[in-house]
Amino acid sequence: MRPLHPIDIIFLSLEKRQQPMHVGGLFLFQIPENAPSSFIQDLVADIRQSKSIPIPPFNNKLSGLFWGEDEEFDLDHHFRHIALPKPGRIRELLTYISQEHSSLIDRAKPLWTCHIIEGIEGNRFAMYFKIHHAMVDGIAGMRLLEKSFSRDPNAKRIVPPWCIEGERSKRLKQTKLSRIKGVVSGLKSQLEAAPGVFHELSQTITKDIGRNPDYVSSFQAPACILNQRVSSSRRFAAQSFEFSRLTHIAQSLNVTINDIILAVCSGALREYLISQKALPHKPLIAMVPASIRDDDSEVSNRITMILANLGTHKEDPLERLQIVRRSVLKAKQRFKRMTPNQILNYSAFVYSAAGLNIISGLMPKRQAFNLVISNVPGPREPLYWNGAKLEALYPASIVLDGQALNITMTSYLDKLEVGLTACRNSLPKMQNLLIHLEDEIQRFENLIKTPQLELQEVS
Repeated sequence: MRPLHPIDIIFLSLEKRQQPMHVGGLFLFQIPENAPSSFIQDLVADIRQSKSIPIPPFNNKLSGLFWGEDEEFDLDHHFRHIALPKPGRIRELLTYISQEHSSLIDRAKPLWTCHIIEGIEGNRFAMYFKIHHAMVDGIAGMRLLEKSFSRDPNAKRIVPPWCIEGERSKRLKQTKLSRIKGVVSGLKSQLEAAPGVFHELSQTITKDIGRNPDYVSSFQAPACILNQRVSSSRRFAAQSFEFSRLTHIAQSLNVTINDIILAVCSGALREYLISQKALPHKPLIAMVPASIRDDDSEVSNRITMILANLGTHKEDPLERLQIVRRSVLKAKQRFKRMTPNQILNYSAFVYSAAGLNIISGLMPKRQAFNLVISNVPGPREPLYWNGAKLEALYPASIVLDGQALNITMTSYLDKLEVGLTACRNSLPKMQNLLIHLEDEIQRFENLIKTPQLELQEVS
């Protein structure tokens, strides 16, 4: 038995019928050319007959305020094999994922399910995996599943994803004394960071708030249809974009890839909101998760958040890009003056009120940000599963009351994989955002072809 971590309790307590708290991933595979017609059936049979034993957290189930081991683990409850109705287009696949992502996971069992989906046009099949956020965060879950795959197209050994040991399962095997020492060491580091945090807070108050036009405050985000209460119905949409297009734009305008990605999202959101006659007069604010790491230590990556002004009130894409770049750069410059522990303490202090507001819903018309836009680098080499090449991987995330849209992206090979998760009832025709993303990329491509463009203004 292991007590629930406070963060586990938060994710579990947030869950209700209209607000499932699981994350997921859609993995699309190409069946090998010379594979037998029984390829998928053989794959499923190999998984069901595997002698590998599920490991933490995949064999953990809730027992009051503790995680306990499921001594009657039932693979059939978690692992499902289905076939899409013909013609098996990507549209039908995304409809199925939308329906599955809307449903709660049974709390009487370990909180995850895995679906093998066949019948997809182009001789392809998919795997959809969802797992409760109390057990693992979205990106860590995606990475854990990637460990099931191979870089060798000829590798045929199948190890189910729930039997692959990750960093969390290794930590759970540590002795109680080792875990206590780790907690004490972390608390000591946080206390040592406190003086620097208070200094940075005083600098922010005296120099930025009310004086710096690029400073984004915790309650600057405008009221928007993105920030409604959500229903239990989800819509999941996904698409791949060539990374080389974004790289070319970024290099031509002398900005970062992340700047361009945020600017493209900004333009797409602007067009979508205009189509819904719901564009706020003030700019949307995005919460952008950022990884921080002390390269001189053995501490693994940790996450903070940046509030980015998306400049959606501006029609000119270059003006929006400038606003995005300045707001992100300002936050990065502030964090550059701090250690990783100071950054975590600063973020916890500054954004705690915003987090409490999201959890409690006390002030539904006030929010720190309008949506989450997350972009995490992924594998750069092709991956295979029993010889089937992984073509694409799309992350599916969480929406909450007051946060009806989530844009999560990862990279794979030479593509940017975009997964949009939204409340179907709150945001009609949300899938049109994919069209607007493509339109905005083309808009920037046309801009950099213009000889008279003053590119130096952006940098």
